[in-house]
Amino acid sequence: MDDTVAVSPAAPAGPAAPALRSLTARSVVLSTLLGHHPPALPARALVRVGELFGTAEGTVRTALTRMVAAGDLEQHDGTYRLTDRLLARQARQDDSRAPRTRPWDGGWEIAVVTPERRSAADRAALRQAMAALRLGELREGCWMRPANLLRDRPPVVTAQCTLLTGAPEGDPARLAAALWDLDGWAARARFLESALREDRTAALAERFTVSAAVLRHLLSDPVLPRELLPADWPGAELRRRYEAFDRDFRALLRRHIGI
Repeated sequence: MDDTVAVSPAAPAGPAAPALRSLTARSVVLSTLLGHHPPALPARALVRVGELFGTAEGTVRTALTRMVAAGDLEQHDGTYRLTDRLLARQARQDDSRAPRTRPWDGGWEIAVVTPERRSAADRAALRQAMAALRLGELREGCWMRPANLLRDRPPVVTAQCTLLTGAPEGDPARLAAALWDLDGWAARARFLESALREDRTAALAERFTVSAAVLRHLLSDPVLPRELLPADWPGAELRRRYEAFDRDFRALLRRHIGI
């Protein structure tokens, strides 16, 4: 839900998948609004969500004030909504639940940084944009992925990179495995899928935490063509199970906050 996720997730493989992380007042507010359509709610509703986690009303309201000052939220007559920057994040989050793909013909997108000098802000902006586009970094300044996704490239990419289309001479599946930690992503996905099964009857706060974790993880899925994925890739099953989970969770959350 909230938090920017790197292109190559670092989740470890094996049964010792990391536990679900706790949510701060800011995370609770952002996760709530990112999952709500339209992304605007009155302060009292956001306070009610904070109560699920034992977060005091004053703490939530302080977080709201700081988020408005930081440009994350806009406030009008007691209602808080996401700013345009975070609306773009919500669009990416929604897309990660049902990525828009096209048939893969073996081609790869390649983006090579061409300016000799870039500011630290430009480099950071490009790295964030590449993560959102699900490109992997082969080496400093060289990004690529299979050309199977439908999405627009933002100006920060076209301004800093020369864009090419090509194909590796070697095994493309081996290249994909070098660009992304596929085993780590799959292990984390199976851990979350298990949590979804277990939390269908859990307390609302626990469901909220699981939902936030799943959405963060889906943002880091490279969404590769089937030919390049390991056997038994859990991406489709995690999405299918999450959709069923989310219908129940959203209905319960709406009742809790009174909307």
